[in-house]
Amino acid sequence: MPGGTQEKSTGPNQIALPMLPMRDIVVFPQMTAPFFIGRALSIASLEKALEGDRQIFVVAQEDPLIEEPEAKDLFRVGTIGKVLQIMRLHNGTIKALFEAKTRGRLIEAHMDEPHFAAIVEPIAEETSDAPELHALSKNVRAEFKRYLKDVKRRTEGIEKLSIDSEDPNILADRIAPLLNMDLQKKQALLENNDPKKRLEIVYGRMLEEKEFKKVERKLKERVQGQIGRTQKEYYLNEQVKAIQKELGQGEDGKAEMEEYAKKIEEMELSVEAREMAEKELQKLKMMPSMSSEANVVRNYLEWLLSMPWAEKTEDNFDLEKAEKVLDARHYGLEKVKERIIEYLAVAQQVGKMKGPIICLVGPPGVGKTSLARSVAEALGRKFAHVSLGGVRDEAEIRGHRRTYIGAMPGKVIQSLRKVKNKNPLLLFDEIDKMSYGVMGDPAAALLEVLDPEQNHTFMDHYLEVEFDISDVLFFCTANVQQNIPPALKDRMEIIRLSGYTELEKEHIASEHLLPKQITENGLTSKQIQFQHKAILNIIRGYTREAGVRNLEREIAKTCRKVATQLVKKTNLSKVVVTPNRVQKFLGVQRYKYGKAEEHNEIGTTCGLAWTEAGGELLVTEVNIMKGTGKLQLTGKLGDVMKESAQAALSYVRKNANQLGIYSSVFEKTDIHIHVPAGAVPKDGPSAGVTIATSLVSAFTSIPVRSDVAMTGEITLRGKVLAIGGLKEKLLAAKRGIISTVMIPQNNEKNLSEVPDEILKGLVVHPVKSIEEVLKVALAQLPTPVIEAEAAETNETGSTEVAILPQADVPESPRTYDA
Repeated sequence: MPGGTQEKSTGPNQIALPMLPMRDIVVFPQMTAPFFIGRALSIASLEKALEGDRQIFVVAQEDPLIEEPEAKDLFRVGTIGKVLQIMRLHNGTIKALFEAKTRGRLIEAHMDEPHFAAIVEPIAEETSDAPELHALSKNVRAEFKRYLKDVKRRTEGIEKLSIDSEDPNILADRIAPLLNMDLQKKQALLENNDPKKRLEIVYGRMLEEKEFKKVERKLKERVQGQIGRTQKEYYLNEQVKAIQKELGQGEDGKAEMEEYAKKIEEMELSVEAREMAEKELQKLKMMPSMSSEANVVRNYLEWLLSMPWAEKTEDNFDLEKAEKVLDARHYGLEKVKERIIEYLAVAQQVGKMKGPIICLVGPPGVGKTSLARSVAEALGRKFAHVSLGGVRDEAEIRGHRRTYIGAMPGKVIQSLRKVKNKNPLLLFDEIDKMSYGVMGDPAAALLEVLDPEQNHTFMDHYLEVEFDISDVLFFCTANVQQNIPPALKDRMEIIRLSGYTELEKEHIASEHLLPKQITENGLTSKQIQFQHKAILNIIRGYTREAGVRNLEREIAKTCRKVATQLVKKTNLSKVVVTPNRVQKFLGVQRYKYGKAEEHNEIGTTCGLAWTEAGGELLVTEVNIMKGTGKLQLTGKLGDVMKESAQAALSYVRKNANQLGIYSSVFEKTDIHIHVPAGAVPKDGPSAGVTIATSLVSAFTSIPVRSDVAMTGEITLRGKVLAIGGLKEKLLAAKRGIISTVMIPQNNEKNLSEVPDEILKGLVVHPVKSIEEVLKVALAQLPTPVIEAEAAETNETGSTEVAILPQADVPESPRTYDA
């Protein structure tokens, strides 16, 4: 009945079912098998079955090569069963799991749209209680156990599944699919409804295969030494192809293997990488393509073959171009630019880029990351960025081993794959923010990466082959140098980036930030204009930072306000941003611009501090009151700063008479040292001279000059020791309108690194002792006292020490004008 008919009338014991014509496979009752369905009408049949009771008729084609079969191309007997589940694949095919129940005879087939359908008559199984049949069943069961052991070489699961029933029909149907028979013989076995004959056929076929296996083993033993590597691989590949063909995986898997093999042959891999790739490819060929192990191997090959084993960019050693790129992108930072130009000049002489790993250390927002990006552009290299902030697992650097689920390479290999280049500029950002724990120390893993003597054989735990990263130009950034592990710091050349001066911020805002924000906010230079005083007002009143990030945010906020006005007021064509409009747009000034203290005060001294965000003015206050000699320290001070206060107090007590203080005062006076703001943690030794000055001022009632700031560590002998962060501290003094600054004499040599713009208008006093500090800081010098002058005799004849009037604790602070 070619083509069939659309009318599906059924007779007695006949049922109408959706139909699946199968190619090269015969399905037996009691068999559960996966099918890969690709034909549109077959998919429609599956969907029709799922709409109802899931029953479907499966029948084999006589010729598996026919793509669009007709009714005459189908065998007359098939299997009735249920569709257990389906899975839609990405290529449009469907994977269906089918459970066969009983035989069915094809009465009529309908081979046209909307789906394949059939009129089927179920075939009842013949039953018999003959002793001969039971004996035959017993022999078949025993032979099947030997067959699995000798021929199939696997017994787990299959034996239990196949022979757990005494029924001859079920026994024959469960063993039949496991035998090596061609399509015609399997179909003949399916069409045979006599259980005895079916068992005899199955039994005979197992004996044939067993004898064939014995002959095959003898032949294999005889010629094993003669089979070469090529013939062996061909033999194994043919077996794999046959298996894949049975599972419906042949063509796709073959194309994938060929693609991998082509890549391995064409790529310039290292010897070790090529051997590993070929080994993994052979392993993949032996695996089912849908297995989880195959996905692991496939992912590994994808990573290995996507790495830039030979892709490199040519370095551009044009110093003039490099200078133009750096100057166009960054204002100031002369020392850093000079070092980079030197580096390029040496590389031009040598002919290759191998040098120290550069670490840029500075406060946030000064342009460390963008500077590294500009260097990459100047060199003509690609730029890769790795953020190390919060990383606490060494596998983030070296990768995870493939034994773990979801394993992947480390950040170094990931970055190289991303830029598809072997010699990019790789930036390790925030290298001081790493931590370590039970997962290892990532800083220790970086030692190999940043060591030129080792990184040419860098091995990622995931790839398990050596990869040369010696051509990579490494840059690092950090905010705090002290937080970088010593061993890691030893491998890097530290270049400090200090905060920007007010003049530098003005230039950056005018030349870079304003044009950028005007464009990003949809404005033009004809619609908005910033006055110079307005920019200065934003810098002074709305930002207090070493970099320019907050400055850019405030400029962006101002541009948004202007854009809003232009949209609301259609008759407005241009807005000029003045200082008054800045206050209207941004609100009340957040920061006070000017001196930390407006007047000279007793016990209050202005110090200079260094923070991650740059320099700051740090006021130290001392109050004294009648008591029992207790010392109280507040302001969230760290241990080092508390020790500096103890050292300062010890010096003042030891030299009390020379400083105009009677030593007996300390026993009857409580001292309270406070450093605002109380919620901000503070630490470090450089506040020693500030605390000592405040103590002397409080005990002598001599005010401290409000236009003087100081920094320096104090010893018990009154010596002033060197400090760090001089440029940032002087910048803070300049910003606070301080006219006189005292620094340790040992830091005088560092003044050559401070820009003239900062030093202009500042009187810098290098000092080596606290006596020199007091001469400048106090409004007047204290008069030395002699302890005996204060001695008085009481009624009992004992001597008491009286506090002289100038040493009395004032009930309220006395303020002196400058």
